[in-house]
Amino acid sequence: MAFSSAWKRMSWLYYQYLLVTALYMLEPWERTVFNSMLVSIIGMALYTGYVFMPQHIMAILHYFEIMQ
Repeated sequence: MAFSSAWKRMSWLYYQYLLVTALYMLEPWERTVFNSMLVSIIGMALYTGYVFMPQHIMAILHYFEIMQ
């Protein structure tokens, strides 16, 4: 029963995503291309944040002399 409820909720969220981004008007292959690009851009942004953010935070902390 919980799986069915979770599946309905995920289906509803996906439908909302399609409506908000107007992807429901695209053909399935166009939707796949768009979603693939979106996932790759978000993945690259997360990776870049993971790799470079600690360096920038340490530089800011050193600049304001919060950390020596």
